[in-house]
Amino acid sequence: MVKIGLEIHGYLNTNEKLFCRCKAEHGMKFAKPNTNICPICTGQPGAKPLLTNSSAVERAVQISLILGCKINEKLVWQRKHYDWPDMPKGFQSTISGTYAIPTGFKGKFMGIKIREAHLEEDPASWNPETGEVDYNRSGSPLVEIVTEPDFKDSEKVVEWLKQLIITLDYVKAIDKNSGIKVDVNVSTTGERVEIKNLNSLSNIKSAIEYEIQRQKKEKQKTRETRTFDESKGITIKMREKEQTEDYRFISEPDLPIIKLEKNRIDRIKKNLPETPHEKLQKLIKKHKIEKKYAKVLTQKLEIVEFFEKVTESVKPSLAIHWVAGELLRVLNYAKKELEEVDIKPEHFIELLDLIENNVITALKAKEILNQFVPKSFPPKERIKEHSKISSNEIENIVSKVLKENQKAVSDFKEGRGEALNFLLGQVMKLSKKRADSAVAMGILKKRLG
Repeated sequence: MVKIGLEIHGYLNTNEKLFCRCKAEHGMKFAKPNTNICPICTGQPGAKPLLTNSSAVERAVQISLILGCKINEKLVWQRKHYDWPDMPKGFQSTISGTYAIPTGFKGKFMGIKIREAHLEEDPASWNPETGEVDYNRSGSPLVEIVTEPDFKDSEKVVEWLKQLIITLDYVKAIDKNSGIKVDVNVSTTGERVEIKNLNSLSNIKSAIEYEIQRQKKEKQKTRETRTFDESKGITIKMREKEQTEDYRFISEPDLPIIKLEKNRIDRIKKNLPETPHEKLQKLIKKHKIEKKYAKVLTQKLEIVEFFEKVTESVKPSLAIHWVAGELLRVLNYAKKELEEVDIKPEHFIELLDLIENNVITALKAKEILNQFVPKSFPPKERIKEHSKISSNEIENIVSKVLKENQKAVSDFKEGRGEALNFLLGQVMKLSKKRADSAVAMGILKKRLG
């Protein structure tokens, strides 16, 4: 019987590290190695931690609540000892372990039971090939989410993780630029194996599928920690799996107990945003949006919130096409997220009003929307150069197009229907997309007999 459990690690979205004032930035793209460091996060002798970053505590509580967990009101830090170059103190400060009380426990998310969610610090980044250690991320606040072994196959794991990532994005508690890291525990008929540090959905899927097949061929007699070789598509043994007692957990004497008052927990819970599932149901019921389009909107919080602001002034039936279709098209082309550009809802609403009132064509509206990146503007300011032209003006343009494209005219009269579309395209080009395409098509058909 296949059993799969997950340990998911994500960087919390805070400005500072967990026990010092250094910037919590992760990776080379943010800072040069070993620049966001101090005696505390590099484990210098005599350096003592500051009080726990309160923002990190609140983020961990938010995540626990959205996963349906119960919240412990008294959190005790533990020292988890291990001797690796990435942990300069020789231990990791964590709210987990033999005697720990996790931040959240006994939750459930999308049918999968959550054993616990707890706060801990990240180690440094060690390159075993060069021996170099970058302490920039040492001491950064992490949340670890531990599931029960409720998964049966890789596809369920991947689908569940996708929904988890979207949901955590709604809370804005995770630094989404850094992604998540997942340790996967797999067992079939013998002892379980832990596959460490998987950082992509495709690798998670491949590692699980390989490990299931491997264990079916050879019964796993001891607990192991393995790594996934992406190039070969196989898991490789790293070491025997440590037992809890190997980490020699003890209470952290330098950090006081964190007491979470009930009114503080209630305040955090009250301010939680709607989940993607709640948003989806709201869009379908309130705005009568088809489920397939509602799913597109709810993939990203900023997009669905933008849509909700737009529908305060515009019919949902019009807004859905321009938000879920055209706005996403423009952002994808520019390789930008909505939060990375400055598109104001009021400018977008104004654009849709111009379409609705037949002032500009849909083609011209798309052209204006293209210009909204990186910063939008009031479309009415440029109405003279964008507004629809009259039927008489279209007649004149059609005359010119027919005169200059005699071959296309002949092709149409010989039964080649695509020639008509070509001629219409020429009309739209000469009119700078200001001609009503339906009117232009009508005039073309009439003139061509």
